[in-house]
Amino acid sequence: MIFSSMKRNGIILAAFAAVATALLIAVQWATADRIAAQQRNEVMRTLNELVPRSTYSNDLYRDCTLVTNPDALGIDSAQPVYRARDNNNHVALVVRTTAPDGYSGAIHLLVAIAPSGTILGSRVLQHRETPGLGDKIELRKSDWILSFTNQRVNGENDPRWAVRRDGGAFDQFTGATITPRAVINAIQRTALWAQANSNALFTAPANCDAATQGVGNE
Repeated sequence: MIFSSMKRNGIILAAFAAVATALLIAVQWATADRIAAQQRNEVMRTLNELVPRSTYSNDLYRDCTLVTNPDALGIDSAQPVYRARDNNNHVALVVRTTAPDGYSGAIHLLVAIAPSGTILGSRVLQHRETPGLGDKIELRKSDWILSFTNQRVNGENDPRWAVRRDGGAFDQFTGATITPRAVINAIQRTALWAQANSNALFTAPANCDAATQGVGNE
């Protein structure tokens, strides 16, 4: 009798588990398109902050190529590079890059670079820096990240690309110098790499998909 009761309860639990799994799969399937659309809208919002919509004529989200270069991009996994074009003219490369040496871990960014090497803008996508200190790299917290707009990098040893405490041109944060140092280094490194490889990046195949374009994807 006890064995029969345990067997019956086991069957009931298994049935509930099967139903719950089926419902979870159904919900994921039903919301997949909505999640993908939200993800695309979030990426496009940031891209259009960096490269004004009036300056390019292609589908910026789909004109994307994956690149693996840990030395330049600060991360081992393939990262998307978006190509802004106006007909046959190259307008900008928008590179997702990483500062691996933030105070509390990796800082993920988007950096837009014109073919001339001018930085059109940058935004922090994801970080774990200290609230009230390191989080000033976020635009909603301060305008510090805007200080890179229209700047250029004149080589790896350009002395301006450092915080003022180190003799550079960029402000540090009171009580938090490691975070801005990490972001400055990442933007400098990415801008130099994008400029040096501009033609190759613009002619590389478009091979991104939704799974590789998520904000903060590692």
